[in-house]
Amino acid sequence: MIYVFIGIGGIAGSLLRYFVSIWTDHLWAHAFPYGTLIANLTGSFLLGIFTRKYGNNEKVNRMLVLLIGTGAIGSYTTMSTFSTDMIKLIDKGDFGIALLYILLSLTGGLAASWFGYFYPFRKVRT
Repeated sequence: MIYVFIGIGGIAGSLLRYFVSIWTDHLWAHAFPYGTLIANLTGSFLLGIFTRKYGNNEKVNRMLVLLIGTGAIGSYTTMSTFSTDMIKLIDKGDFGIALLYILLSLTGGLAASWFGYFYPFRKVRT
């Protein structure tokens, strides 16, 4: 039954990822893979929040955690598209864009995940 929940989440996440790509292609016609970057950064942020709040929360149904975290957010973010985008940029000789894409994806993804994991849950001093 776990696989069914992860699969349902995966369908939703991959469709959302596809719509982000279509949306960004209409906004920015450029060699830079904005759709993948946006999906990976927003997904990293959301997974950070979700993991911190629900990852080890025994009050939340484990199937729901797997459906959203592993299924939906996991399929929304995409390492394979990131890798393919990199190969295409390098193949076209766009080395500067490829380097920028790597830096933004890796540092941005880590920063977004950190920010999502810690920032919304910080203690406010009064």
